[in-house]
Amino acid sequence: MNCAISVTNADTPQNNLVLNNEHDNFFNELRGSFHGCKRFYINVAFVSYSGLQILLDILKEAGDKGGVGKVITSTYLNFTDPKALDKLLTFKNIELKLFITKPNLGFHPKGYIFEYASETKVIVGSSNITQSALKSNVEWNVATTATAEDPFVTTVMNEFNSIWTDSVDVTDEVLEQYRSFLKTLAQPARTSTQFVLGDTKIEPNTMQAEALNNLRRLRMHGESKALAIAATGSGKTYMAAFDVREVAPKRMLFVVHREEILLDARKSFIRVMGEDPAKFGILSGNQKDWDCDYLFATNLTLRNNLDHFEPDHFEYIVIDEAHHVSSDTYQKALAYFEPGFLLGMTATPERGDAQSIYENFDNNIAVEIRLRDALDADLVTPFHYFGITEAGSVDYEGVNLNDIDAVAKLLQTNRRVDHIVSNMDFYGYDGDTCRAVGFCVNVKHARYMAEEFNKAGITACYLNSESSRDERQNAIKRLSSDVDPLQIIFTVDLFNEGIDIPAINLVLMLRPTSSPIVFIQQLGRGLRKHESKTFLTVLDFIGNHNKAFLMAIALCGSRFYDKDSLKVAVKKDFSSIPGCTHIQLDPISKEQILRQIEDENFNSMKYLKEEYLNFKLDLGNRIPNLMDFYVVDGAPDPIRYIKKERSYLNFLSKVEKNESSILPLIADSLHDKYQRYFDGCLPIKRPHEFVIMSYLIVHESITLTQAKYEIERYLVSVDLETLKHAFDHINGNFFDSREKKTWPKLAELVDAGGELMLMRSSELTQLASQSRQWLLTTLEYGLERYAESFGSEALGTPSLKLYQQYNMRDIALMANVRKTHSSYRGTGVLREGNDFFFFVDLHKEEGAIDYKDKFISSSQFQWDSPSGCSPISKQGREIINHKESDIKLHLFVRKFKDLDGVTEPYVYIGKGDVVSYEGEKPINFQLNLQTQVSQAVYDEFVTDTAVS
Repeated sequence: MNCAISVTNADTPQNNLVLNNEHDNFFNELRGSFHGCKRFYINVAFVSYSGLQILLDILKEAGDKGGVGKVITSTYLNFTDPKALDKLLTFKNIELKLFITKPNLGFHPKGYIFEYASETKVIVGSSNITQSALKSNVEWNVATTATAEDPFVTTVMNEFNSIWTDSVDVTDEVLEQYRSFLKTLAQPARTSTQFVLGDTKIEPNTMQAEALNNLRRLRMHGESKALAIAATGSGKTYMAAFDVREVAPKRMLFVVHREEILLDARKSFIRVMGEDPAKFGILSGNQKDWDCDYLFATNLTLRNNLDHFEPDHFEYIVIDEAHHVSSDTYQKALAYFEPGFLLGMTATPERGDAQSIYENFDNNIAVEIRLRDALDADLVTPFHYFGITEAGSVDYEGVNLNDIDAVAKLLQTNRRVDHIVSNMDFYGYDGDTCRAVGFCVNVKHARYMAEEFNKAGITACYLNSESSRDERQNAIKRLSSDVDPLQIIFTVDLFNEGIDIPAINLVLMLRPTSSPIVFIQQLGRGLRKHESKTFLTVLDFIGNHNKAFLMAIALCGSRFYDKDSLKVAVKKDFSSIPGCTHIQLDPISKEQILRQIEDENFNSMKYLKEEYLNFKLDLGNRIPNLMDFYVVDGAPDPIRYIKKERSYLNFLSKVEKNESSILPLIADSLHDKYQRYFDGCLPIKRPHEFVIMSYLIVHESITLTQAKYEIERYLVSVDLETLKHAFDHINGNFFDSREKKTWPKLAELVDAGGELMLMRSSELTQLASQSRQWLLTTLEYGLERYAESFGSEALGTPSLKLYQQYNMRDIALMANVRKTHSSYRGTGVLREGNDFFFFVDLHKEEGAIDYKDKFISSSQFQWDSPSGCSPISKQGREIINHKESDIKLHLFVRKFKDLDGVTEPYVYIGKGDVVSYEGEKPINFQLNLQTQVSQAVYDEFVTDTAVS
């Protein structure tokens, strides 16, 4: 729902304040307003193509249903895009006029009028038709609904008609004059330059600041290496420059594998550090600035000149594109140099031997920036994604998607080419020149597409991994040029290493989606920012193949999904994606994908095995370790494998039956016990136990003081009571009798001269010498995933974070409960001290009591107490009078008890306060939530995901 101020009596129009925020945006208001209108009138100062493109399907649908409209825009500040006007002229149901501004006469209205059968809606406010005004800017728009005779409505209509009379028809001649005028401007008034207060020295954005804090903490704890994993275009080089600026080494080395990257990196460092450019030198085949303090070198030149430097010459070394680090060239340099700090950076660790990459940086991941993070922080270009049905052009029925030649043959038809060209014409792209890349199935398909596009008058070429370096560089240069006629490169694997074209403004996905990872890699090729574009257009041609739903997993933005969450995302057009990004599926594609998700059992062994093997293939056909699932964008969630088979190792034993590297571990019953215990703790909700166990695998004992120091690598502060609770937990104090028999003894709690100490058990000592790396990788995975989900802030007691997932037993841990934790289960209400925990299933099991639990709004929840609770019972009185007794009420909600046979966790909604109640056994409570639920979470719980 919109943020609204409503007046609803019969004599007064209804008014809503429409904002862009996490709960809604102006685009959604417009989309709903067009639905069912007979006529519409738009009067805005500016129309950009970025805003018009995401309205194209809405305008087309309005025309198809008989809606007609008038649109006025202006030449004010020369901002309106001629391309947008040209596109509006193609709509036969729209009349278009242009208000020609004069000196000393501005034009700044933003008004939208919609006429329906019995009422009229008027929206007046601040939003022009631009992507940011529709989706992300701070905007105020007031929507008023009233009868056509209402005085306000008639006044607005009269003013619109007056401006309509004073405006000129947009003819081809007028449009050409306006376009020509804009070209004559040496510096148009429209500009992206922002006013900045105070010092203009470049500073880190929020994402880079997080990385710098983590790097600082790692160094404080004696670490000398770290790896940064961040999306292409998100600012890794600037991040490294900021860290070097802070550390201020006497000498620094920045290593890259291509000279083009080297020159750009040098520019970034000079800008950040603000020092004499002469201090920053180049070491390459063409230039050798031996005496510069800060040296930017290609890896090959460095390898051939190592003897020119002493091993400790550089205090700080940065390895860019660190997925190359396992190659001999880099290994030779790393073995030679002894820097004070080594930083690796990569967007795609899956391109190399990921395990080797981690080991080269001591398994320290300083930061991990995924696509959604980068979009939210405005580090990459927003994209407009359109999922387009292939109905009528391609039929995948009976076709094996693994038979590449058969798929390619199916796609090589004139009908499909016409379908692609038609949609390119309809949706267009940002800017005056099309710079596109099209992803194809194989070389034959890419060659065919290039040939057919050239026949159609669209200049195209094709590339693949066999193309020479000169061919690739020439194609890149041509596509980036403002004067070269080349408009599109068709490729099989352009997302691979070595190709980067920031100016790409259109991506065509012309092959069936085979992997979320591949999908994200392809999308990423157009996301780097460039002065020639404000957004990227993505056209994905979705066929009726049985893996079409994989695009939903990729776009959902989370590796940790369930079936129902995916359906919500698809139904809501992925509305939770941040910023100006727009995702839209046509009705046929949406219905197809929803049905596929409904029919797919994501927890069946058949599906899990297929998903795992596809991921393994993406990694170069090597067995993934748990950390691979963490660092690779688009990777599946290995917790599902663990839930299926009790440990990841057990799962591997089912799908990798003859793999020699894991057979000894599977056969070792002691290792199996430990592995099942640690895997069963995932995903962890506090880091204490895993930090302590990581230390104990390497050392024989750990004191309370040492444990505090180690945990401070993950938390800014460590509560002593929670730390002692973790010691007791590891000691097995909270296990019941069955658990004590089942799980191995981890450590022994002893008093070491007045200080608590944990001594590792003999079993753990034995295992640490046999399979240390497996256990450490599991612990590392748990800690990195914790850091991603919870950050470094200490959360207090109980240490709960909004919207994170918990089971009842987790609450015992979070609340430092000092009794058997297995007793925390099986009831809808738990209490510990002055905290009540309410656990709610929104969809009840058949035959269960018909509780009326539901969200009333994003800030109010209706909750029914347990069936035996009355207002005069002890529990009832304590809940009713909770404020007077300083009792806190915590609400946990899940949609279903289980999905596809796996028990679902609860989502923490936050604390609530009783505002009213009625009835008894159960009592019906109305709770005001202390924190308004985010729109994404609210949609999760209230959206009907039934497939009709």
